[in-house]
Amino acid sequence: MKYLTLEKAFGAWQALQPLSDYDRERLSRRFTIDFNYNSNHIEGNTLTYGQTELLLLFGKVVGEADVKDVQDMMASNVSLKMMKTETVTKETPLTQNFIRTLHHTLLREDYPVYRMLPGGVQTSYVIHAGQYKTRPNSVITRYGDRFDYASPEETPALMTDLVDWYNKEEQAGTLSPVELAALFHYRYIRIHPFEDGNGRIARLLVNYILARHGYPMIVVRSRKKKEYLEALHQADLQTGKTPAAGAHATLKEIRPFMTYFKGLVTKEIYTDVCFLTEHDENLWWYDGERIQFRSPNYSKILTLMLTEPVLSIAEIQHQTGINMSAVQKLVNQLVEKHYVERNFNNGGWRVFITPSM
Repeated sequence: MKYLTLEKAFGAWQALQPLSDYDRERLSRRFTIDFNYNSNHIEGNTLTYGQTELLLLFGKVVGEADVKDVQDMMASNVSLKMMKTETVTKETPLTQNFIRTLHHTLLREDYPVYRMLPGGVQTSYVIHAGQYKTRPNSVITRYGDRFDYASPEETPALMTDLVDWYNKEEQAGTLSPVELAALFHYRYIRIHPFEDGNGRIARLLVNYILARHGYPMIVVRSRKKKEYLEALHQADLQTGKTPAAGAHATLKEIRPFMTYFKGLVTKEIYTDVCFLTEHDENLWWYDGERIQFRSPNYSKILTLMLTEPVLSIAEIQHQTGINMSAVQKLVNQLVEKHYVERNFNNGGWRVFITPSM
């Protein structure tokens, strides 16, 4: 069944409440990997989906990995846990101190950034963890023009306005939780209060808002990054380049982003409902995608890899009864899709695709 509206998708989600401990754990595990992988991958983190899962669930780093990317991913997960804890006490208002603490947890510590200027001259500056920016920041859009965020001098007052507005609006209840989350996200991004980590903090705070109002948390998928950035850009065209105007934007002005965000939340809720309710031995899930295998042989091999991870191709052939050439072809396809990978330390398999049952 397809839920064509946010209302129907959310209604289906509410009908599943309260979730069993088993379903809650399955959903939490899947979300933890999906969110951390995608939110960091959008910003250039090079860890694969499989590396992310092994790191966050088992504390293992497998294969080649940049040290900073590993540290960033671990800090991202700590920040996610911190954000989840904060959503439990719904009567506590949002504070700038919480946002700065969340940022400090995400970045861990101050660190220098080095840049090469035209002519070969090297310059550097310091990224401050948990502190608002001390230098201007901007972005060059894909259209080649420079887009400035709020100045360091403007930032403290604009962040005060943002947090005060959010707390008052949440109490008033005139905006739906999805509208509130979208507008907060957009206004926050237009301020860009920190020197680094703004996108990751924005996506954490979106989920903070949704979770406080009984919505499931969502993932902005890195494979859909262009849609995400284009929706923000189209809203920028409506609000104009003045940072203060963007920081006080209205729902009407951010309509392109609101339309995108509402569709995103609808799809993510629909995915969660399907993940919890659809049971088919040939249905699997990978990074928010519903994988329906046409041949049951894929599921036979994957199930075997999950139950007996140390297996040779010959053993897979013997236990499944599938001919050797077909086994090799199917396994190669699973590896190419990154659903599984070979553990060369013990000759076994790591499975990153999740069964529906």
